[in-house]
Amino acid sequence: LLFPVSNLCGKCRPRDTDLLQPSLNFLYWSLHQTTPCSQQRAVAVLLSNVSLLELLQKVLECTWLWSPPSRAAYLSPEDALLCSGWLLVASLLLYQHRYNTEVHQTLSVDLTEVLNAVIFRNKKPILLLVSIMQFLRAILRQNFSSSLLVIVGQNTAPSATQPQPSSLQDTALHPLAMQQVFSLVVSLQNLLVHKDLLLSQAVVACLETLVEYLYVKNQDVALHVASQPWHRFLLFTLLSGGQKSFLQPEVLRLMTLFVRYQSSNIISQKEISQIIQEAAEANIAELSEATSCALHLFLSQV
Repeated sequence: LLFPVSNLCGKCRPRDTDLLQPSLNFLYWSLHQTTPCSQQRAVAVLLSNVSLLELLQKVLECTWLWSPPSRAAYLSPEDALLCSGWLLVASLLLYQHRYNTEVHQTLSVDLTEVLNAVIFRNKKPILLLVSIMQFLRAILRQNFSSSLLVIVGQNTAPSATQPQPSSLQDTALHPLAMQQVFSLVVSLQNLLVHKDLLLSQAVVACLETLVEYLYVKNQDVALHVASQPWHRFLLFTLLSGGQKSFLQPEVLRLMTLFVRYQSSNIISQKEISQIIQEAAEANIAELSEATSCALHLFLSQV
């Protein structure tokens, strides 16, 4: 089925949402729900289809061309198609790297546009934000060096006009710039305050991947980002309201991040003890799978 469905996609235009939406979802499902052996073959089939990749290129570009709806919570057919496109491309990046699959056609993405989509949001629905963050995680994990992707944008070529105080750091973090990193971190913090479960999971995962990328590039910058005082206020905000327990997946994963990068000004021995005490008193069997996994990672990190 991959052959006819992917060929069908290649004959469509981005405006053919009624046909493309289920087709791209089928391709995405096929990549994730098959066996490892079949998965490698599926990736090869999709990456050998030049017309499909050209269609995906057009779909991604429509993210910046289509006007957002008046209500951010409303997911239009166009936005739903964009979600499917970003998620499928993120998956192709992941599996192409895993299996070192031959690439017949590259995709081009403007890094500045991707970052600005998260930083400024601009009325984008939550599901579209989550999809773009999945893509951002994929390119961060691959150090912006995927053979499937060409990164363009104002920071992809070092410029002599960069401000001198941050030029060395910008060079180390290339193609990211320090200002983009801090703007992205602040935006991710603000998105966490929404306390939407799907959004929170995506934001924390994106923050984890970003700090990992920074740590490889420049440890001082990574530790500086992880120890920002605003993170502590963010934790208090997440713990406010009806559910004050530390045993929330996003809180546990944030705590794990701060422990990993030794941000003692964000998480103290007192908080660590509180989490361990709550875990000792909790009925482990009643915890959700997400909470159990997050608790396991936290305790292992401690």
